[in-house]
Amino acid sequence: MAKDKGFIAEFKQFIARGNVMDMTVGVIIGGAFGKISTSLVNDVIMPAVSMLTGGIDFSNWKIVLKAAVAGADGVIDPATEVAIKYGSFLATIVDFLIIAFAVFCLIKFLNGMHRKKEEEAPAAPPAPPEPSAEEKLLTEIRDLLKDQKD
Repeated sequence: MAKDKGFIAEFKQFIARGNVMDMTVGVIIGGAFGKISTSLVNDVIMPAVSMLTGGIDFSNWKIVLKAAVAGADGVIDPATEVAIKYGSFLATIVDFLIIAFAVFCLIKFLNGMHRKKEEEAPAAPPAPPEPSAEEKLLTEIRDLLKDQKD
């Protein structure tokens, strides 16, 4: 039981660390950014791609394996269709590439800022040069003369 207490205390310490809080904020902002990039792909990029392909709705590109069947009332139930929706898959890939590119740009920017900060940091002043043998001798003579005066 004592081992469990230590585990729980260690877990609480882990959760309270600043790194975990930073990661939490990153995940929340990443989720919001994911929605923005998905909207960019679905509402801006894919309509342009559809125009280039002759007005075909890109998100509806699919390979139908089994067509939808009509129910008892004669109405076709689209839920019964079995299809490989590669258009949606391609949109998801484009979405991923946009997010990956944005993260790459962010990391590149942050690394550049970090390097700039390191370059701006003042260098430690160089150590004073070691006195020559002549200077050491003169210092000893000066100290001896000073001691004789006192």
